[in-house]
Amino acid sequence: MIAPFTYPEASHSRKHGPDGYAAYESYRPWLRDEFAFRCVFCLTRETWGPFQAQFAIDHFVPVKAHPSAPASYDNLLYTCITCNSAKSDRSVPDPLVVLHQESVWIDQDGYLHTKTTEAALTIELLDLNHPRKAEFRSLWMAVVTLSRRLDPATHRRILVFPDDLPNLKRLLPPNGNKRPAGVELSYHSQRSRGKLPATY
Repeated sequence: MIAPFTYPEASHSRKHGPDGYAAYESYRPWLRDEFAFRCVFCLTRETWGPFQAQFAIDHFVPVKAHPSAPASYDNLLYTCITCNSAKSDRSVPDPLVVLHQESVWIDQDGYLHTKTTEAALTIELLDLNHPRKAEFRSLWMAVVTLSRRLDPATHRRILVFPDDLPNLKRLLPPNGNKRPAGVELSYHSQRSRGKLPATY
């Protein structure tokens, strides 16, 4: 796997558990931190675009297909608009389970490869290997590689965390937080302790 398109080392276990918001949009700051300010499917970063509106909140169990599906935190994903549109109201394998380093890797040409049926299905359903998406990844990998070698300051700008890290300590979900320990693991908390890496 080539930075910056490195999927989690293993299946993702949620670190936050806010509960009780009437509007699912209220979960956005929690989801941004949960998924490291990247699309859970394609790993596109917030910092690569001018507007946060380029990111959506997706219901993993689709509301349209399953009206009774809960708008609970554990059913929500943070995705780019492109992947959110591609998924639409379809059911797909759980990206938190099937998209990790042992199952998905990427070549210099930007194409994703996998050895598992579930990850392959996710890549197919989300059209993650569309030639334009592969070219996008290939271009960013080339930029990251060149900047690391020739322009470290630009390299840091490309891979830096967003400036507006959400301060989750200030948020009070109506029904509390079932995973309160996660707040101390949040990126804002790491920055306040001087532990946030310069890049990721």
